[in-house]
Amino acid sequence: MADKDSGKRKLKLEFIPSIKRLEVVTKTLIKSKFIGEYKSVFKGKGLEFVGYRPFTQDDDATQIDWKASLRSNDLMIKQFAEERELEIFFLVDVSESMLLSSIEKLKAEYVAEMVASLTYAILAAGDSVGMSMFSNKIVKQLDFQKGTGQFYIISNTLVDLDLYGGTFNLGQALQHLFMFLKEKSLVFIISDFIPLLEDWVKSLEIVTKKFEVIGVMIRDPIDSSLPRLSGRIALADPFSKRKMLIEPNLIRELYSKQAEKDEAWVERVFYRNNSDLLKLKTNQEFIKPFVELFRKRAMRFR
Repeated sequence: MADKDSGKRKLKLEFIPSIKRLEVVTKTLIKSKFIGEYKSVFKGKGLEFVGYRPFTQDDDATQIDWKASLRSNDLMIKQFAEERELEIFFLVDVSESMLLSSIEKLKAEYVAEMVASLTYAILAAGDSVGMSMFSNKIVKQLDFQKGTGQFYIISNTLVDLDLYGGTFNLGQALQHLFMFLKEKSLVFIISDFIPLLEDWVKSLEIVTKKFEVIGVMIRDPIDSSLPRLSGRIALADPFSKRKMLIEPNLIRELYSKQAEKDEAWVERVFYRNNSDLLKLKTNQEFIKPFVELFRKRAMRFR
């Protein structure tokens, strides 16, 4: 019992630097282009008619509403306001493999910082944020909310290690979305996509017909390439717990090729369904890649 408790405390301590960095990272977002890029890409639900106003020489003459103009004996045009509010949902993988790390930061820590930062930007834009954490089941769900309080709720939930572990079932998590999400919601699917199973592919195809989807693949450096080590090392499957001995130098090239092939397959699945996939490594920062993704989307959807 004591060992188990101390183990939990030790793991939670690993998250303390991440919690402290959340404040630093999110405060810098206001000074960056991040929020501006976010607003420019995701335009909201559309345009809402709010009334009429007099026509000016700067207006397009084709916008004149002749019926309203006859009623008022003046040239009038319709005035619209953008319905800016969006509902953004994070579907976050918290299965056992997200606790892997070959560097200082766990994949789960990296995701916690990233999701909290995105949440900060989204809430600052006036939109709503919700989140589900999943493994082989939905572990935790947070309903859509606005305001600063939601930022702290999501941040504190993401660093709760009691919510992590278990196997991986993305297909089931995607099916869960239909139970409560409104059509045209924007969904970020955040996972390392390990193990690479096909049971989620059909579910993704259905989900992308109803919601806007962006995939975010989070990989540790060791997910893509093995370190240069002499002799044999023992590897354990985080899900089955089975172990095997390998010689990294003998299989490094094969390992890297297979990892590249797996990543490319996930990317093809998203693109085939008209969705973006952002690939990130835990030894790289995430703000610039997101800004670049938003910029590309803005250009594509003009």
